[in-house]
Amino acid sequence: MEEIKSFLESVYSIEIVQVSVEAFVKMLLTVVFSGIIGFEREHSHRPAGFRTHILVAIGAALVMMTSKNVMQQYEGLTTFDPTRLGAQVISGIGFLGAGTILREGFSVKGLTTAASVWAVSCIGLAVGAGYYVGALVATIFIYLTLNTFKRLIARGNHSKNIYIEAENLSKQAAEVGAIVKRYGGNLHTLEILHANSSSVKRKSDSIVMKAVVFPRDEDSLNLTISAIRALEGIRDLYID
Repeated sequence: MEEIKSFLESVYSIEIVQVSVEAFVKMLLTVVFSGIIGFEREHSHRPAGFRTHILVAIGAALVMMTSKNVMQQYEGLTTFDPTRLGAQVISGIGFLGAGTILREGFSVKGLTTAASVWAVSCIGLAVGAGYYVGALVATIFIYLTLNTFKRLIARGNHSKNIYIEAENLSKQAAEVGAIVKRYGGNLHTLEILHANSSSVKRKSDSIVMKAVVFPRDEDSLNLTISAIRALEGIRDLYID
């Protein structure tokens, strides 16, 4: 009898170790996959960055792992849908994503970041459910969409990044938008850059604005730049 008891205890211990290792691997993969997406958002100076994406994905993975564990514990005793808790994550994460959407000047910022937060929650659910291949493939395509595809679209639309060092944001932002429109261009976004951004050649006490402009043609771009340079309070202007 003692041998049987000892055997059962050893089997139970092995099972606990296996479950613990599986949980650790799932969490590690979740951190890696979501961290890739979060790093791209952090590098782009978005509201939800590296840590936010990882936390969202870990929470989603834990929810799915908990669902599977509950289903196994009560198997045969009651009916339980293992996707029920995961469905609440998919719908509930929208509230967090909405917090990253901001109106800045002439445009609405944060829509892509809100979508990436929702996407990493789905990655977490996939890893928690053991669907590693799907989570990996999704991570690759999400990263390509956020990084490589963004560059291709901007290049295909012939957008120009105009960096403007200004003294008065509220006044000169409106004037820049009016000038772009006057010469037939389209102001896609206008944002304030971080002081430590690699693209900023910052002077002391200057406000650096990045205007993403789609000019009508080369002549329109040249006229737009000349008009912006002539504005009062504009210290410098350069194009990327």
